[in-house]
Amino acid sequence: MARRTKRKKYKKHYSRFVHGISSVFIFATIYLGYVYYTTHFVTPWHASSDQKGYNAVIINYSDEVLTAANEFNLPYTYLMSLIQLECSGIKPAGSRFEPHVFKRLKDVRDGRRKNYENVTAKHLSDATDEALKNLATSWGPFQLMGYKCILLDVKIKDIRGDNGVYHGAEWINRTYGNRLRKGEYKNCFHLHNTGKTYPKSGIPTTHDPQYVPRGLAGIKRFSKTEKKNTKR
Repeated sequence: MARRTKRKKYKKHYSRFVHGISSVFIFATIYLGYVYYTTHFVTPWHASSDQKGYNAVIINYSDEVLTAANEFNLPYTYLMSLIQLECSGIKPAGSRFEPHVFKRLKDVRDGRRKNYENVTAKHLSDATDEALKNLATSWGPFQLMGYKCILLDVKIKDIRGDNGVYHGAEWINRTYGNRLRKGEYKNCFHLHNTGKTYPKSGIPTTHDPQYVPRGLAGIKRFSKTEKKNTKR
């Protein structure tokens, strides 16, 4: 009897263990499937949203983008898609303050940090907190961070003003233009948003996991307008 009781208990515990492992496996499969889908394919909701902004980008930025693309030898379709991702084609584009960037720039100015990208204490020696806030805010159709004006040797008002497309395209050309000309669109979208190429893990670190797949879908969508512009 004792042996039968032990066997029953063993079978019961074994059954629970197998059930638990199966549940974890099913959950992990569902989760990984969800992650893969949301980082590699455009959801219907995002596709509908992007389609609505498509006309706004064409109406507000097509001519400027075509000019900049030709001058810097950059893909028109990428620039158009990037604008849709960053400002939804709205003109004038909005702005977005980044508190973590403000803190890092402040640390550079106050000597607690050697540099932040290409920005050093020398660049910020006479910068007030208000000026740093502007440098820590993204501006223009490509939502370029204010401190990028230092690399371009222009003022913030230039990247957020009427020549925002030109200066944004110039910055893109200087930083990852060669990758674009090689067709590395996946890397370039991720670079623009995070400063790093697409992770080898296959999981993006963009603020929106749909950022890269939406950008790639936009390239195909804007290729139609590129053909029309070429025929002008």
